[in-house]
Amino acid sequence: MSKVISHSLFTDFDVDLFKAGKHFRLYEKLGAHLITVDGVEGVYFAVWAPTAHSVSVVGDFNFWTQGEHLLHVRWDSSGIWEGFIPSIKKGATYKYKIESNNGGIVTEKADPFAFYCEKPPHTASVVWDLDYKWNDNNWMETRQNHNGLDKPYSVYEVHLGSWKRHAEENRFLTYLEFAEDLVNYVKETGFTHVEFMPIMEYPYDPSWGYQLVGYFAPTSRFGKPQDFMVLVDKLHEAGIGVILDWVPSHFPDDAHGLGFFDGSNLFEHPDRRKGYHPDWKSLVFNYGRNEVRSFLISNALFWLQHYHADALRVDAVASMLYLDYSRNDGEWEPNVYGGRENLDTISFLKEFNEAVYLNYEGVQTIAEESTSFPMVSRPTSVGGLGFGMKWMMGWMHDTLEYFQKDTVYRKYHQNDLTFSMTYTFSENFMLPLSHDEVVYGKKSIAGRMPGDEWQKFANLRLLYGYMFMHPGTKLLFMGSEFGQSSEWNFEGSLDWHLLQYPFHEGVKKLITDLNKLYKTQPALHEKQFSPEGFEWINYSDHQNAVMSFIRKGNNQKDDVIVVCNYTQIVRPNYRIGLPRKGKLTEIFNSDAANYGGSGLSNPKKLTIEAMPYDGRDYSTELLLPPLSVTVFKIS
Repeated sequence: MSKVISHSLFTDFDVDLFKAGKHFRLYEKLGAHLITVDGVEGVYFAVWAPTAHSVSVVGDFNFWTQGEHLLHVRWDSSGIWEGFIPSIKKGATYKYKIESNNGGIVTEKADPFAFYCEKPPHTASVVWDLDYKWNDNNWMETRQNHNGLDKPYSVYEVHLGSWKRHAEENRFLTYLEFAEDLVNYVKETGFTHVEFMPIMEYPYDPSWGYQLVGYFAPTSRFGKPQDFMVLVDKLHEAGIGVILDWVPSHFPDDAHGLGFFDGSNLFEHPDRRKGYHPDWKSLVFNYGRNEVRSFLISNALFWLQHYHADALRVDAVASMLYLDYSRNDGEWEPNVYGGRENLDTISFLKEFNEAVYLNYEGVQTIAEESTSFPMVSRPTSVGGLGFGMKWMMGWMHDTLEYFQKDTVYRKYHQNDLTFSMTYTFSENFMLPLSHDEVVYGKKSIAGRMPGDEWQKFANLRLLYGYMFMHPGTKLLFMGSEFGQSSEWNFEGSLDWHLLQYPFHEGVKKLITDLNKLYKTQPALHEKQFSPEGFEWINYSDHQNAVMSFIRKGNNQKDDVIVVCNYTQIVRPNYRIGLPRKGKLTEIFNSDAANYGGSGLSNPKKLTIEAMPYDGRDYSTELLLPPLSVTVFKIS
């Protein structure tokens, strides 16, 4: 029998932290680690399996034979099995064969802490390292200047499997190919950040990556872990931040995954009312178990540490917060106070956010949270959950509802747009037009716009212009930036051929210019989360379906005036009130001819008159192009 040498990377302090739920660097201890013991190279294995009777490492090095390499259980009741196996090399494939004390159940599991996995549909873990020489020192040292809440934050959401494919070979692009094509494209269009839908290893393509098995491994669909590091590196070198989707809300019950790991409910909550998600037919983490909290927070910090992620967007937070989420009466149990909030989740999310912000400067956490749960993006010190930002799902829903309406009816529904300003500063909101809005029969964003072809694209440009002028950070799903006509298909590529058509190319030019405007006009980002950064001029002109407002920066000279015309009727001599004397200059017009618009615009300099209007002492007359956003500055 091959020998497993007793060896440990754990100190007593490590074990105490693990048991207390306070060990946030578990990936340095658990998993498979290439080390040298007494001059002999090999691999140290460690796995948490407290219900196990025995744990064998099986792999290509022992013909997957159970019992050939038995790990040793620690003596400290931690439930950790460990040992050093000589001569195993980088690239070896392996799993853990676990015989349980629970009725002799035998499971064969991938390593929860593996750094690399076999390419699906294969399911073994791969011995690997994280060696890489980073070239993004300049970015890392100054990224707080890119990621701050008072900085422009325009996010391009990407599903790597369907952004672009290699047509001739009918395959995915690789991380290294993305490091050229995607980086150049994002730099060209001016987005400040890329958000990757989950790149952690997942077995099932139709899940889009939201059902993970390899929490510490970038999916091998596109290459090796170091190849993904190259992609992040190149984005940073181009001045582009990287946001990773992170999924602590649930996980699949695949045989090789985390479910029923050691013959017990180890990672998932043992009560099905808390441990099973009825919508996704998946398992829910036990947020009250200390070791599980250590696992999850270690995972979050791992991606910030070893892959230089600039932010984590936390998926499905609402499903975590509420005990009755997607459950009928009798299918959930109230908390100790009789409420529906999951107190373990609230405690976990606060601790997660505290750990992230304490350990990494210049990063953000972003919550996808669709309810009115209070203070999601407020510090834990004042009772909040501690996220940096929260998706503004209400804005998304109301805005798309409004824009789908024929323009003749919009005067009756302007409240759909103005309502968001009653609560927009209650959180640090990100405005999302995400992948969820272009699937399951919802049509593409462009496909929702009413009217003939010209009006559809004018409406689309108006929507994007309004989005970029509205307070808050921005997120746009891939393809939307050039008016993708069809719904998103995760099995294919975006319809890049559409860019040969002027309307689609025009939308791309518009987005490029909006990103530039967002970055170069301080009033659009300096106070994007403060009520001091916004002031209505007129929100009540329902009859004309026009609204106007001021976005403010730290200096009055940076203020911008925004006027939105939500119908195709051209409005000459449209008077608006203004805060002071001077000249008004048009700096952006979504109806510009190079975007595919009619090309109507205002004179280069408009004189502001001492004529009271809109409750102000000064005013001027504007030309409002059809279905347009026009932006002005006072000089």
